[in-house]
Amino acid sequence: MMMMMTTTTMTTTTTLLGLVLGVASAYITRTSHRLTPTTSRRATRVDAPEMKYRVAVIGGGPSGACAAEILAQEPNIETVLFERKMDNAKPCGGAIPLCMIDEFNLPEAIIDRKVRKMKMISPSNREVDIGETLKDGEYIGMTRREILDGYLRDRAVEFGAKPYNALVTKIETPTTPDGRYVIHYSPNDEGKKGAKKTLEVDVVIGADGANSRVAKAIDAGEYNFAIAFQERIKITDEQMAFYEDLAEMYVGDDVSPDFYGWVFPKYDHVGVGTGTVLNRPAIKEYQDAIRARAGKKIEGGKIIKVEAHPIPEHYRPTRVRDRAVLVGDAAGYVTKCSGEGIYFAAKSGRMAGEAVVKCMA
Repeated sequence: MMMMMTTTTMTTTTTLLGLVLGVASAYITRTSHRLTPTTSRRATRVDAPEMKYRVAVIGGGPSGACAAEILAQEPNIETVLFERKMDNAKPCGGAIPLCMIDEFNLPEAIIDRKVRKMKMISPSNREVDIGETLKDGEYIGMTRREILDGYLRDRAVEFGAKPYNALVTKIETPTTPDGRYVIHYSPNDEGKKGAKKTLEVDVVIGADGANSRVAKAIDAGEYNFAIAFQERIKITDEQMAFYEDLAEMYVGDDVSPDFYGWVFPKYDHVGVGTGTVLNRPAIKEYQDAIRARAGKKIEGGKIIKVEAHPIPEHYRPTRVRDRAVLVGDAAGYVTKCSGEGIYFAAKSGRMAGEAVVKCMA
C-alpha cells in the first residue's frame, strides 16, 4: 500500500538501507575468502576453470526478483530464485511511486491506472483533495502484484537466474566459518508437491516476507505488524469511470483505529481494504465499514478475490548475520505511516544484490 510519500522519507529510508547493506558487505567480505566456490563446467581459459559461488534468493516478490536480477548478471555467481507459487499475488494496495518506474525500468504496460487525483475522506465524510501537489506528468502507478511481480521475476530469469517453483521449509546455517547454508525445499511444479530436496549455497538473501523462514533461521528477532485486508471488487463500467484516475483514502475509527481504509482503482476492478495494528481481530468489521463508507460508488459490486497479509511496523532487530541478508518485508522495510513497501522492497533487494556482487565476484 502507498499513497503520499515525501522525498525526505524516501531519502532517509534509502540511507538506512545503505547503512544496513554496508554492514552486509562487511560480513560477506570477512567470510567469503574462506569459502570454496563450486566449479562451473564452463571455463574462461582451458587451464583456469571458472569458479562460482551459489546464492539462494528466497522469495520471488519485488525484493527477491530485483536481487536475483543483479546477481544473475555476474558470471561468477550462480543465482537460484525460490518462489513457492509463481502466480502468487501478495495482498497489497499495489501503488508504486513514479520514481520506481524510471529507476527500475518498468514498462507502462504493467501500470493499470495512473492516479492523479486523491481524496482523503473524514469520519463525517468530508472530502479533501490531497493530490494537488502532483505536477503535470506525475502520477502514482496502480498495479496488480501478480503482474508486477511476474514481470520482475521473468526479467531476473532472462538474465540467468534459475527459478525454483518450491516451498522452502527450512534453512540450516553453517556450523563452520567456511560451511554452507543448506536449503530444504519441496518442489511445487505444476501444482504438485514433489519429494523434499536440499541445496547447498554460499549466501542467502531472505526475501520471503513478514513470516520469513530466513529470519527465523538466523535468529533475526521479531517485529510488530499490522494486518492488511483487501477485497478486489468488480464494479460496473460507469462506476469504474469515477475511479479512472482517482484513489480514495478513508479515515475514522469505524474503518481503522490507527490506519486508513482505501479504494484503489485497478485494471477492471477496485481494491477496497483497510489495516490495523491495534485491533487485528476486528479487521473484518473494519472491512465491512470501509465498504459501507464507499457506499453507492461500489454498490452491487462482485467480490472476486479476498486477501489478507501482515505488514511490518518497524525493522527487525537483526537484518544481516554472517552471509545471510534480509530484504523487503522480511527485514521490515516499510513506511509506517502509509504501509508503502514495494519501492523499498525492490530497492533493498537491488542493493543487497550489488553488495554480494561487490564482495564475491
